[in-house]
Amino acid sequence: MITIAALWIIVLLVGGGLALEQVLSSALVTNEDQQLEYVLNAMIASAELGPDGEVRLDRQLGDQLFLEPYSGHYWQITGTGYEPFLSRSLWDRHLYVSPPHHDRHAHFYDSDEFAPEHLRVVERDIILPGSPVHWRFQVAESSAELDSNIAKLRRVLIVSFLVLGLGLILMATLQTLYGLWPLRQLRDAIAAMRSGKASRIALSSLPREVAPLVNELNELLAHNEQQAEEARTHAGNLAHALKTPLTVIVNEATANSPNLADMVIREAATMRRQVDHHLARARAVGRRSAVQSRTAVWPALESVERAVGLLYPDVRIDRDGQKTLSVRVERQDLDEMLGNLIENAAKYGGGSAFVTVCNAGEWVDLLIEDDGAGIPAAERERIFDRGARLDTSKPGTGLGLAIVRDVAEIYGGSVALEESDDMGGLLVRLRLPRAE
Repeated sequence: MITIAALWIIVLLVGGGLALEQVLSSALVTNEDQQLEYVLNAMIASAELGPDGEVRLDRQLGDQLFLEPYSGHYWQITGTGYEPFLSRSLWDRHLYVSPPHHDRHAHFYDSDEFAPEHLRVVERDIILPGSPVHWRFQVAESSAELDSNIAKLRRVLIVSFLVLGLGLILMATLQTLYGLWPLRQLRDAIAAMRSGKASRIALSSLPREVAPLVNELNELLAHNEQQAEEARTHAGNLAHALKTPLTVIVNEATANSPNLADMVIREAATMRRQVDHHLARARAVGRRSAVQSRTAVWPALESVERAVGLLYPDVRIDRDGQKTLSVRVERQDLDEMLGNLIENAAKYGGGSAFVTVCNAGEWVDLLIEDDGAGIPAAERERIFDRGARLDTSKPGTGLGLAIVRDVAEIYGGSVALEESDDMGGLLVRLRLPRAE
């Protein structure tokens, strides 16, 4: 940042300095030309023809330097067929006469004809009344003073812009260091947190400009702690769920039970259900960090209905609602939740199931209804417990609704059981965050 600022300041100051130098130098040259043209006009105004046709001045020019030899101020009048009329300051020299000018304008140019003395010359061709001759009026002045003034001007500009540039670069450096200093403090705060001296970054010790960044970092830390705590909880739950079946197996094996094989198969199935449940939840937790997740509801619903239709060909499954809604859920997790709910509706219903997709503002509601016996209100909360089943006459693990609830809550959603007014059975309301 400091380097870019310094380079930009240098470019601007160099460009501005060159432009300013051109403007001021041109102003000095213009002023010099105006003075020369003033003298030239005074010469023309005082010029007259003598008896022999030569030009003479009816009054002397006011500047005494025209009378001092080699003073640097000269004038000359030249006409074809006549000797040049010179100022005393030219002494034994003559100004160069270029080809005639056929216009009424004064011409300015630089000349080195008296080198090393540099001259600034103005000239104009005039036809005086009563004379057919084109008279060349010339006024010249040494440009030494002009060059000295321009050189002095350039020195002042260089020194001034150099000081200005150094001052600006210094201010940009201080501003950058001061502006980024809170990031150094933030780095120290993170280092202190990593070393265990603090658990969060304190806002009180940092300026308000970095407050949004600090808040996001603290939120990230809280999120990571929450995930770590969830991981520990899941590991503990899985260990607790597997502990009892393993204890039963060990006890039966130690006692040489004759029913060991049946018992192992039964307890292994229980452990497999627990492992499947926790794996599904772990996958959902792992994918929750992908905030850009976006899944179209209707294609997922169609896919799940086709799969369930193959398992229960005698069940009629209908759907309705908005087809363009999307949710902030991974496609695999949405398929798993819809699969469990629609399969339950097909399995425990009376032969019909209906799925409705609704827009609920920031949410998308998926209503899965069936025409079965439903679930009593008193049992609707208990049915979400792992392994809980109300109808044991049909195969199942009792983990479907528990998985749906856990996965929905991981994404910030929810699942609730209600009574279907239209079909008379159970209505499951799955609410998930809507993706814009």
